[in-house]
Amino acid sequence: MTDDKAMGCPAHAGAGGCPVSPQAAAFDPFAPAYLANPAEALKWSREQEPVFYSPQLGYWVVSRYDDVKAVFRDNVTFSPSIALERVVPPSAVAIETLKRYNYAMNRTLVNEDEPAHMERRRALMDHFLPANLAEHEDMIRRLTREKVDAFIDSGRADLVEAMFWEIPLTVALHFLGVPKEDMETLKEFSVAHTVNTWGKPTPDEQLKVADTVGRFWQFSGQVLDRMRRQPDGTGWMHYAIRKNAEIPDIVTDSYLHSMMMAIIVAGHETTSLASANALKLLLSNRLVWDRICKDPALIPNAVEECLRLDGSVVAWRRQATRECEISGVTIPKDAKLLIVSASANHDPRHFENGDFLDIYRDSAVEHLTFGYGSHQCMGKNFARLEMRIFIEELARRLPHMRLVEDQQYDYLPSLAFHGPDKLFVEWDPASNPERADASLAASSISFPVGAPSSKEIARSVRIAAIEDAAQGIKLLRLEDPDGLPLPAWTPGAHIDLVLGDFTRKYSLCGDPSASNYTVAVLREAEGRGGSAFVHTRLAPGMVVRMRGPKNYFRLGDAADQHVLIAGGIGITPIVAMADRLKALGRNYVVHYAGRARDHMAFVDRLVADHGASLVLHVSSEGRRADLASIIASASEGARIHACGPQRMLDELGRLCADLPEGRYTCEAFSSDEGLAQADDTGFAVELADSDLTLSVAAGQTLLQAVRAAGIDVPSDCEEGLCGSCEVRVLDGEIDHRDKVLSSAERAQGDRMMACCSRSAGARLRLAL
Repeated sequence: MTDDKAMGCPAHAGAGGCPVSPQAAAFDPFAPAYLANPAEALKWSREQEPVFYSPQLGYWVVSRYDDVKAVFRDNVTFSPSIALERVVPPSAVAIETLKRYNYAMNRTLVNEDEPAHMERRRALMDHFLPANLAEHEDMIRRLTREKVDAFIDSGRADLVEAMFWEIPLTVALHFLGVPKEDMETLKEFSVAHTVNTWGKPTPDEQLKVADTVGRFWQFSGQVLDRMRRQPDGTGWMHYAIRKNAEIPDIVTDSYLHSMMMAIIVAGHETTSLASANALKLLLSNRLVWDRICKDPALIPNAVEECLRLDGSVVAWRRQATRECEISGVTIPKDAKLLIVSASANHDPRHFENGDFLDIYRDSAVEHLTFGYGSHQCMGKNFARLEMRIFIEELARRLPHMRLVEDQQYDYLPSLAFHGPDKLFVEWDPASNPERADASLAASSISFPVGAPSSKEIARSVRIAAIEDAAQGIKLLRLEDPDGLPLPAWTPGAHIDLVLGDFTRKYSLCGDPSASNYTVAVLREAEGRGGSAFVHTRLAPGMVVRMRGPKNYFRLGDAADQHVLIAGGIGITPIVAMADRLKALGRNYVVHYAGRARDHMAFVDRLVADHGASLVLHVSSEGRRADLASIIASASEGARIHACGPQRMLDELGRLCADLPEGRYTCEAFSSDEGLAQADDTGFAVELADSDLTLSVAAGQTLLQAVRAAGIDVPSDCEEGLCGSCEVRVLDGEIDHRDKVLSSAERAQGDRMMACCSRSAGARLRLAL
């Protein structure tokens, strides 16, 4: 630590100043290492000093996920008013240059305070809703194909120059309703505006940048004037012009000019850089790229993972409107903050193995690259749509494409944006797949607009073996097709197998330390077809799709005694729990009930491995399970875990109703309360963080209504079983329909599952 007064922070101006660590004193967001990989450059901060003052920058830097999200959430304490403030104050000559062009860039959606910000956002956001963005897909697809057609036989291309810059710019202009003008001039304008606002130009560069920014401002005004003379024009800017006439006090004249300029930059540069980052990342991980080429259904989540791991937006700036505290650090009033979302997206406290690319990551959509809350990027779904199309077209037409070796990546000096200015790739044109199959050039896959649901995320696994575990029960062993270890899992975990038209959940029952998975599937005579598919149509060597592993039935292993109760095929999660408890040396007993011994899987292994702790209840042998006696004999602090037929679980639920919270847990693979009921009524929901009020219709879930408004909420099962879509409730009475929350948690009334639960009254207020 140093007590050099010159290096002190402004929060404590007394003798010696505020101690600043050597890392904080050396922090330079324009250093090559930071520009190339801001998350890695701030790893020390996430680990040691999540909030620190940077004397060089004059900002407080925030690097952890929860802290960054908290700042985004509170746009009153943390004003966005400095988001477009120049990092380096302009020179007198640069100011005079801008004055010659009557430059008057003012407030935009990015740096507007409340209540003006949300008043304008609400008035202008309709064009950005998922339902209204789908109409642009055909144009984006056509532009992408034209660009790929132009270079596909060349064998080498700079993807930034060849497609990633021009297509997003053309799309942005089309969205605005602006005719396509001089592309190179617009490119120059956009770069200059970025350097002017977020960069660190030298004094000589400031003059050139100021001149270009001034011409950009002038050009934007000219385009706006032409558009005003076309009252029936289409596009977002024409819509804004009409809103200006309708509500001029909210959508003002100066605001229109500022937004005209800002959206040309924001609407294409972030997507251009994000696309370059994503392709660089995917092509650097060949196995991942090959899997996407074989299975394009992985693309939506791959885009989210790329946005998380190496997004184009590095950080945003805020200013404290009052003295406050972040992660135990006092932030003085008027302090400037740099909230580094790129660092937050790598925080291991939120993303397990956060530095690694995992296109199957079911929490990838929780990244903060688009921000959060009322200032979350309105164009996020536009960016997703473009990136998905870019990757899908390239993966289908150039799966053999590779990065040019030993190329140097240069990054624009910027506090906010990140991405290489060139991305060279190469391939052998003779191996282009469409030379053998011309139809590949015109085929495509359309993805729903918006954030992907984890239901859309599935990996391929190969059936390594199938054997009989008992009468009517098949044991499946699953492995990665490329021989890689499958992800680690814990007792109680399950996977979802996608089998033709069926998706079924099966508990993992093998060794958690093994590189493959084992599941047991009972042939259900009264089932819906999934088990029949497994028993009659699957064979070793087949490749199927799998989601997970996930764990809604975790083993609570810290107790004086553990009572494990299994009925029939419910033994599958219980056997893994028993193995774990034995390995830990815990006191446990396994009660296993079934009709007949030859219908009960794993009996011989359980006898061999857990004989002293095993009690078999075999009906055909005259030993039926007395559930009341089992519960009565459990010790006072025992934890009870059960899995089996619903009738057995219902009885256990009644027997354990008076036990303390957490003492009894059971596995549930379906919700008997249902997502919708005949007497459901609509209700209003106020989203406090986004400053929006929505209507949830009688036949609509809260999750569906929120997503239709462009708000990203993670989800998984969408049956009220997993807890992934939990949202915080600030006010209102809840109609709980999940199987996640305990009775005590429901009574607290401060959280609910958006996929199934509803309002018990006319209105709810949520922290979204």
